[in-house]
Amino acid sequence: MLAITRKVMGLRAVLGYLSGMSTKPSPTVGGLIREWRTRRRMSQLDLALEAEISQRHLSFVESGRATPSRDMVLHLAERLEVPLRARNRILLAAGYAPGFTERRLDDPALGQAMAAVEQVLKGHEPFPAIAVDRHWNLVKANRAIAPFLQAVAEPALLEPPVNVLRLSLHPGGLAPRIVNLVAWRDHLLERLRRLNETVADAGLATLEHELRGYPAPARERPERPQPDGPLVAVPLKLKIGENVLSLISTITVFGTPLDISLSELAIESFFPADACSGEILRALAAGWTNGTAS
Repeated sequence: MLAITRKVMGLRAVLGYLSGMSTKPSPTVGGLIREWRTRRRMSQLDLALEAEISQRHLSFVESGRATPSRDMVLHLAERLEVPLRARNRILLAAGYAPGFTERRLDDPALGQAMAAVEQVLKGHEPFPAIAVDRHWNLVKANRAIAPFLQAVAEPALLEPPVNVLRLSLHPGGLAPRIVNLVAWRDHLLERLRRLNETVADAGLATLEHELRGYPAPARERPERPQPDGPLVAVPLKLKIGENVLSLISTITVFGTPLDISLSELAIESFFPADACSGEILRALAAGWTNGTAS
């Protein structure tokens, strides 16, 4: 009987040890606020002044000596420009219910917002435009994006979810057709780095690591001024057939979203960087009407 008791106690000790090894402490509200403050490169005094509270009170919140109200949590998160997804995490750490919903993009509640996205995409034709989620997976696109997709050599890259950054830089994607691949690659990787620095998303960090692992092209000579004028932004120079399209882009987001999915949706609209590219895109669009292009 004594031997059995010792074995049971020993087993409990081993299980307890293993359990302790695998259990991570839950994040505290103060720790999360301090983490985002550090990420934003703000001192306690900076945030206290921005939030119009005393530095002493903020210090107590971060150290766990004071429990912030729900309104204070949201107030500090707003001042720190914390993404809605992370604001829910801070609320939960403080013991409050999440404050922001996360619906599917096909949810009827987002119907009007998604209709607005459709309108922007269609209204941008004959120039290409896409809508992407927080990991730059393709959500929607207008018809002008078809020549881009037709240029992809690796079919697996077009299987949902289609990641547009992977599609751009993968050797089996658009990379072989991008004339200024070094400059465009640098631009995309820097954009991704800054985005991840802003939102602290593990998925974006993994994607950035993957993209940086793709073969890097040889460095190019500095871009020369173009006949239409000097460069004002890094263009995407993409060879489609015998033509080279030169495009610049803008990013559009919803201004005051209260839904997480909507807050993470972005529209990238491409514009011709020169007159020739505009003519090529309009000629491609004419093919839609004539039935020669999909």
